[in-house]
Amino acid sequence: MIQFHIHQPQGFKEWFDEMVKKYNNIAFIYNDPISIPHQYHKKEDIEIAGFFASIMAWGHRLTILRKCNELMARMDKAPAEYILYPDDTKYKSLQGFVHRTLNSDDIIFLVRGLQKIYGEFGGLESVIAPRPNETSTMQGIMRFRKIMMQVSFLPRHSRLIPNPANGSAAKRLNMFLRWMIRKDVQGVDFGLWKASPARLMCPLDVHSGRAARSLGLLHRKYDDWKAVEELTTHLRILDINDPVKYDFALFGLSVDKTFKL
Repeated sequence: MIQFHIHQPQGFKEWFDEMVKKYNNIAFIYNDPISIPHQYHKKEDIEIAGFFASIMAWGHRLTILRKCNELMARMDKAPAEYILYPDDTKYKSLQGFVHRTLNSDDIIFLVRGLQKIYGEFGGLESVIAPRPNETSTMQGIMRFRKIMMQVSFLPRHSRLIPNPANGSAAKRLNMFLRWMIRKDVQGVDFGLWKASPARLMCPLDVHSGRAARSLGLLHRKYDDWKAVEELTTHLRILDINDPVKYDFALFGLSVDKTFKL
């Protein structure tokens, strides 16, 4: 199996770039959570639908899509308007919603946090996107977490927003940031935000971690923030301007039954 070598990356890069081309295409959208924000055209709707799709992206993929579509329907398929609507009677539409460990109280907490962010800070981009003086996504995720915790009303809510400072890989928020920031000529990622794709950190979970370790891109045993930093550092050697494009290859190889890791 071809593997990454830090001092001789070129041959691996050529092969890995081909894997990106193979898996990063419009067909990727169909069964992926990114299909949820692709149903919208307005910037704020894409952001909010994308945020919820990323937060809910764990478990069986078809179930994720079904529950995301259910949540959007409970928001009258107008997520930005729903978030900004000031009357708390709107939360009646969320009663009874469940997705794995998420329940209606959790969704209400997230809606309230987003309402604060859009009402007081101008939107998600101004809070969570990496700023010009920041070299990764950690600071933005921490800003986002701090604001969200101001509207928390149950102790369990502290576990809903990842904390990279405590070691969380923040996989779902890094994936959301990839969707919003990365400029993708294939039409998968949106590239709505102005932050540089060079500052993105690679989403890391059990599947992408297994692929990265098999390919020699990751040696740390745990899927934590230090592993995210190690993996992204190696991906930046392959493409300093767009390192997280390789997320497509890692995911694709991890689920491709014809490829043995």
